Amino acid sequence: MIFYLSQWLQEQAAGTAWADPLSALRVFRYITVRTAGAAISALILSLWLGPLVIAWLKGLKFGQEYLDRAQQAGTMDNQVFTKKGVPGMGGILIVLVVDLTALMWAQWNAFIVLTLVSLLVLAALGFYDDYKKLTEQKSTGGATESLKLVVQFVLAGFIAWTLWLMPETSKLISEIQVPFFKNAVLTDAAWLGGLITVCAIVGSSNAVNITDGLDGLAIGCTLIVTTVFLVFTYIAGNAILARYLFVPFVPGAGELTVFCAAMIGASLGFLWFNCHPAQVFMGDTGSLALGGVLGIMAVLIHQPFVLVIAGGVFVVEIVSVMIQRYWFKYTRRKYGVGNERRVFLMAPLHHHFQRLGWYESQVVARFYILCIVCAVLALATLKLR
Repeated sequence: MIFYLSQWLQEQAAGTAWADPLSALRVFRYITVRTAGAAISALILSLWLGPLVIAWLKGLKFGQEYLDRAQQAGTMDNQVFTKKGVPGMGGILIVLVVDLTALMWAQWNAFIVLTLVSLLVLAALGFYDDYKKLTEQKSTGGATESLKLVVQFVLAGFIAWTLWLMPETSKLISEIQVPFFKNAVLTDAAWLGGLITVCAIVGSSNAVNITDGLDGLAIGCTLIVTTVFLVFTYIAGNAILARYLFVPFVPGAGELTVFCAAMIGASLGFLWFNCHPAQVFMGDTGSLALGGVLGIMAVLIHQPFVLVIAGGVFVVEIVSVMIQRYWFKYTRRKYGVGNERRVFLMAPLHHHFQRLGWYESQVVARFYILCIVCAVLALATLKLR
């Protein structure tokens, strides 16, 4: 909006006495200026709207009145602040701020529209899940797993199909890019590219959702990973830098840098209220949406495998759940009901460390450190090609 308004004002002032004073508005053509503006605006909006949204959620009685999974499983009581009464659905704040900020600062193109629409679709899915949980007051309630997967797969399939159909983006699907290699490792492999696209979006959405179990954990790790993609989207949208670093140049991808900045500002603002002890939880409304758009942005800049590296914490979290679940089912079949075995004391992995006696704040801080290490490794792939 600001970009288009500045352009319109300059056009109207052309040939008049206002032309020279308004020439300063040309700075809004630069992605770097709009990126900074998006980050600052999103942070300010989050800090301003945060107390209002929290009060609104409390007024609607959307607080969590049931014990969370860690407390139900018997995590040491002296290490856990009770989370009963803390409002969920805080993802509404993040999604609202990201949408408003991106619309305000980005130059609208197909990538921005696709990302914003996907954000809203996944947020709506998460909202439905949160609403059922909070109204039923059951930690195991909410939308069925099959419903969530169907919506996620349909959305991811639609994105893959749309990108493949458009001539200017078809290579994002038909060519397979792998970190540490300068050129595509496979071409004319649309079937494999489509599969990778779907897995990246669905996997990322669910991985962030699973990680959202401790105060500040998911939003902090999302913030770190988004910072990596702030760098990658800027490079992918800049022909000179992309050529120098042997990164696929994707025209229009630079505007995703503005979107990343909006996510960073919104995440910082939300973390202000979500840090331990949390005043609000993002819920599935936020985690499904944020995870999904991370996957989408990775696909749009032709770097889905970079997300696996940068989001290493998310990968480990979802893998821990898969290992636990399938090993539990296997041992139940082999040894019978009541003799099931577990690999971890509790899954996802962050609860395993709580059961080992780590304080919640320790788990979160140490996972942040691991996430930063993963982010550095992801950035290192820019030169190791």
